[in-house]
Amino acid sequence: MALSVRSWVANEGGKHLVLVLWLGANTLLFMRTFLLYYRGQQYHYLHQMLGLGLCISRASASVLNLNCSLVLLPMCRSLLTYLRGTHTVTSRKARRLLDKSKTFHVACGVAICVFSVVHVSAHLANVVNFSIRYSEEFPSLNVARYRGEDPRLIILTTVPGITGILLVLILFLMFTASSYCIRVSNYEIFWYTHNLFIVFYIILMVHVVGGALKYQTNFEAHPPGCLRANQTNPDRTEEESGQDGGDGWSCREEARFQPNSPETWLWVSGPLCLYCAERLYRYIRSNSPVTIVAVVRHPCDVIELRMLKKDFKAHPGQYIVLNCPSVSSFENHPFTLTACPTEKKETLGIHLRVVGDWTERFTELLLPEPGAESEILPMVQQRRYPKLYVDGPFGSPSQEVFNYEVSLCVAGGIGVTPFACILHALLDGWRHFRLRRLYFVWVCRELQSFYWFAELLCALHHKLWQENRPDYLNLQLFVSQADGLQNISEERYRPLSSRLLIGRPRWKLLFEEIGKTNKHKRVGVFCCGPKGISKTLHRLCNSDRYSGTTFEFNKESFS
Repeated sequence: MALSVRSWVANEGGKHLVLVLWLGANTLLFMRTFLLYYRGQQYHYLHQMLGLGLCISRASASVLNLNCSLVLLPMCRSLLTYLRGTHTVTSRKARRLLDKSKTFHVACGVAICVFSVVHVSAHLANVVNFSIRYSEEFPSLNVARYRGEDPRLIILTTVPGITGILLVLILFLMFTASSYCIRVSNYEIFWYTHNLFIVFYIILMVHVVGGALKYQTNFEAHPPGCLRANQTNPDRTEEESGQDGGDGWSCREEARFQPNSPETWLWVSGPLCLYCAERLYRYIRSNSPVTIVAVVRHPCDVIELRMLKKDFKAHPGQYIVLNCPSVSSFENHPFTLTACPTEKKETLGIHLRVVGDWTERFTELLLPEPGAESEILPMVQQRRYPKLYVDGPFGSPSQEVFNYEVSLCVAGGIGVTPFACILHALLDGWRHFRLRRLYFVWVCRELQSFYWFAELLCALHHKLWQENRPDYLNLQLFVSQADGLQNISEERYRPLSSRLLIGRPRWKLLFEEIGKTNKHKRVGVFCCGPKGISKTLHRLCNSDRYSGTTFEFNKESFS
């Protein structure tokens, strides 16, 4: 499939520019620090003792400082939401870059892990050199207490060594628990290990105050390599020594050394304080529990939750973070809003699929065990509900749906939730939005899944027909697993029956149809679903076969 330069620039240009700048900053910082310790006069004697291990360990430490500060910024969700919602970020391209915050967070995390390996390896070489190259001439440079001291003993009896071991263990736990398989199978492990970052930063601050590496403070009075009193250089002739007259070659005083001043706090303190302030703001904002108005059980293990929270305002496409102390006091889970508070209705709503330990325990608190009669039709239960805290709302890519004249929304299964709130907003009034045509494709494995939002889709369909805009919404429903002939038989859902197809969408034909109908326009493509669908849509958005139409890809991703 041929690649369109225009489409590639629209979809990949911004993030690749940020990537190049980030890589450039890391490379520049690494090389600058490496050369400082390799050529700097103040580090001459330390470099003689440790060799390249000194240069590599310090250069990697500077890169770690940069990324340990940057890794926190993408997690300031409230700040990113504020920037998205103000006139500070007016460009759609800039707002789309904010959607890549999680990707940038992961990139910084990977960089921290990689350069931690480099840093640790270089320091292991340094410890060995401290032991075998013990300096009798400059005792204050030594970390070892005597020549040939066991390097393991040096590590286990110094502050940098002990804290370094702890940092490596914490980083290992955070990195392994961040893998996709653990996040999917046991999110709780990921959550708890990731919150070790607080301990990580505390130990990091202690790690840099060990003062193991020292620099020379008087290299002007004691030039590196100068001769002290009663010391001669066998490589220099008497005539050369006489010509020097002692200037710049003879030492005027003994070399003096002192530990490097810690710099990590200069890098980390700003982002860390910003992040802590943001977390404090979020804690205060979410401190009062919400009122659960209703709980509805839907087919295919999906629960709808309707809540009421004072002074809560949100926009379609945003998401919230739930905390239920009765399940876990520390775990917080993101869920997309499927209904936002409006002037007519003050409640907010979410749909959650019962997958995993947290959602199972949460559902048990909300509803009793389902009976056989509740498998298909929704069932409303009224009972005493547990305390529930809501943090948010937070911005997401789906907010941009209304900022295009033409948008394509693709949902896979429960991935329909970001678009449900958008459909609710269109039902309340579509005329004041910039959006003039919406293609909505929903793919599910089971027919019963469409009942989650069947009434909403039918209500919007009837409204558009009444207002003489039936072409505003192009609706396509697909059942990927067909066990015999299936259809939505209820009379009130007849508009959905005519749009229900068996099998999988033919994405190329769909894009070609949209491209021909909307020539020379920018079409926003929004996806929330399995990776297979997302990769296919991403690849098609970058192709060049659509009559000059530019497809801008947006993928839903919770931070």
